Amino acid sequence: MSDSPRDSWKLSLPCTRAEAEALEGDIAAFALLDSPPVLMTSEASSDDGDAWQLDAYFEGRPNAALVRLVQTLVPSARGRKPVLEKLPQADWVTMSQQGLEPVTAGRFFVRNSNADAVPSGYKDFLIGAGLAFGTGQHETTAGCLAMLDRTRRLGHRFGNIADIGTGTGLLAFAALHLWPRAYGTASDIDPVSVEVTADNADKNGVPLGIAPGRLALFTAAGVDHPGIVTRGPYDLVIANILAGPLIELAPSLSGVLEEGGTLILAGLLDTQAARVLAAYRAQGLRLADRIDNGAWPTLRLRKRPAIGWHRPRRWPHGRNGEAPGYGSW
Repeated sequence: MSDSPRDSWKLSLPCTRAEAEALEGDIAAFALLDSPPVLMTSEASSDDGDAWQLDAYFEGRPNAALVRLVQTLVPSARGRKPVLEKLPQADWVTMSQQGLEPVTAGRFFVRNSNADAVPSGYKDFLIGAGLAFGTGQHETTAGCLAMLDRTRRLGHRFGNIADIGTGTGLLAFAALHLWPRAYGTASDIDPVSVEVTADNADKNGVPLGIAPGRLALFTAAGVDHPGIVTRGPYDLVIANILAGPLIELAPSLSGVLEEGGTLILAGLLDTQAARVLAAYRAQGLRLADRIDNGAWPTLRLRKRPAIGWHRPRRWPHGRNGEAPGYGSW
């Protein structure tokens, strides 16, 4: 019987403690992969503090090139034969994320367990380990949370917000916390992510619906859904995806953004930022702010306002994200 595309596989390699510590967070080598593996490291021996093991979990059997890519992450294992095994049917992504440390970004505290104590003064989100990307552990998600918090502290106001490629819904929840009177829209190409977002919304007290202060959910590739288009234009769009899709989506993301509106982009490497920025500058946007979280930058862009009486508007004057005193064209 042939393997199912959803079968789970594990690749194991020995590594050193230093190599294991270097693998914390997002891995630059996986940035262009559609379905990157989940990495876990653990001590291989209680008697040897430098003897560690790398386990890489895959959805589907990895090909030889992907195995070699993982091997490059642990040079000390050069010449050692990797152990590749098919796993029993199980939610290995959830298992791999159990026990992740909480993340603090801006005013937000993101945890995946009720056992984690919430510090005072932070907005708490419980995002359980699961099938969807975006738990808050990833540098890209944490960078977006920090950028949203900074944008609010600078005095920006938004009335219509969209989170494209929402994953777990975390960024949409954070944006609605910062701007509670706004209309909220969240979408993902993966229907599982949309289901996860709905479940997380219930756990975190985020109301769903089409009214102000509520979050409307859509399953769509990018903004390719009539519900997403008709709810626009948006004065804040968030897209934490990957560099390739961000470049491809530049015309459509810019198209649903209100003139003068704000676009927050993440999921790209610092070496890819110039190409991503070039794609959006061609659509009339300019870089307004940047946060670098390791090798993963978060970009805040602004769309150049049109000049003239015929400029289309949905929101009242002053509600398009402009922060008086912080510059404009």
